[in-house]
Amino acid sequence: MAELVFFTGTMDCGKSTLAAQVNYTHASRGRNGLVFTCNDRAGSGVLSSRLGLEVPAIEVDSETDFFELALKRHSAADPLDFFICDEAQFYSREQINQLAHVVDDLDVDVFAFGIAADFRTELFPGSSRLFELADRIQILQVEALCWCGRRATHNARTLNGVMVTEGEQVVVGDTATKDVIGYEVLCRRHHMAAMPLNHAD
Repeated sequence: MAELVFFTGTMDCGKSTLAAQVNYTHASRGRNGLVFTCNDRAGSGVLSSRLGLEVPAIEVDSETDFFELALKRHSAADPLDFFICDEAQFYSREQINQLAHVVDDLDVDVFAFGIAADFRTELFPGSSRLFELADRIQILQVEALCWCGRRATHNARTLNGVMVTEGEQVVVGDTATKDVIGYEVLCRRHHMAAMPLNHAD
C-alpha cells in the first residue's frame, strides 16, 4: 500500500539530505520515481542540501498539477513507484490534495519534505495540509541547535542581521546568509525574545 509521508523539522536538520538519500535508496532498487522541488537555494530544477548533494528535479510552480503529471508518466509498461517532494511547505493546499490522489488512486508512494512553520511561527499552507492528510509524519531526528546550544524549534528571518517578524511568507534566503535577507534557527526562548546570534551578548 502506497503512503503519503511527511518528513519535517526546522531548517538545518537535514531534510534535503534525507530527500536525496531516499531518492537514491529507492532508485537503486529499480523503483521508478520523480523528484520535485520549489524555491531551492541552488536555483531552479535542482534539489540541493547544505552538505553539497544535488539531484536534478522538476521545479514546482503554481501551475503544477501532480495528479495530471503522474497520469501522463504512469503506465502499465513503465509504472511510477514514488515521488520525492522537497520544499513541500511551498506547495499549495490543492497541490497537497493532488499528491494524496497520486497515493490513493495510482498507488504511488509520496515522500514529502519541508518545514512546518514560517518565521512568524505560522504554518505554511502546504505543511498544514500535509499534517491533515499524511499517513505518517516523521519528525527528523537530527536536531538543529540554537546559538545558545538548546534544541532549535523555530525558524527566524533576519534583515541585515536583525530579526524581523513581518513580511511576505515566502522570501528565499539561506541560513548561511548574514547580509540583507537571512535565516536562522532558534530555540523558542530566543525566538520569542527576538534574539538571533548577533544579539547574543
